Amino acid sequence: MSAFLIHDATNSEYLLQPLGYVCLAVLLLALLACIFFFGRRRGERKIGTKELMFCAMAIALSTVTSFIKFVNLPFGGSVTLFSMLFVSLTGYFYGPKTGLTAGVAYGVLQLITGPYIYAPLQVLLDYPLAFGALGLSGFFHNRKHGLMTGYAVGVIGRYLFHVISGYIFFAEYAPEGMNPLLYTLGYNLTYILPEFLLTVILLAVPAVGDAVGLVKRQTAS
Repeated sequence: MSAFLIHDATNSEYLLQPLGYVCLAVLLLALLACIFFFGRRRGERKIGTKELMFCAMAIALSTVTSFIKFVNLPFGGSVTLFSMLFVSLTGYFYGPKTGLTAGVAYGVLQLITGPYIYAPLQVLLDYPLAFGALGLSGFFHNRKHGLMTGYAVGVIGRYLFHVISGYIFFAEYAPEGMNPLLYTLGYNLTYILPEFLLTVILLAVPAVGDAVGLVKRQTAS
């Protein structure tokens, strides 16, 4: 285990070692390859390439904007500059397979750039599953108001995974006498809800909605 992780007794967390970073990087590349594979299975290699390029760009934008934080909370919670939106767009443009895969890839990248590791299950819940849930937007990619609905469902999915993780692994940090479930529900809401509301306001601007629709039509051409 020490080749991949080392335990930091001071903070009761695990720190990634170089080999651990290498393994995560390989996993990230494998997930991007899966996106290309999904595109080729449609029988259109060109769209697969375009899909891969867009998803890589969306993941990069999400990562960059995730570093622009208006609020930064303990244990990794933060209000960022619309970082959840870009990953959600991959699902809205290309459907659930691509969206979920891109979301998981983004979660792996978040683990690489800012890991908070307390237990294997906690890592699974807080990174691949939580950020992968943003790709649930793909189930609404052909529906009316699919962008807003898909984004909302993706954010709710991420929120629920963080709540489960918080209840299992961070209940001890709840204030004395406070129900741990209420604590984790409230803690995760303090950073996810503001960013969600700001993004909804942004998407409600007609020019923004028109621009997203235009990009979607171009990605399908």
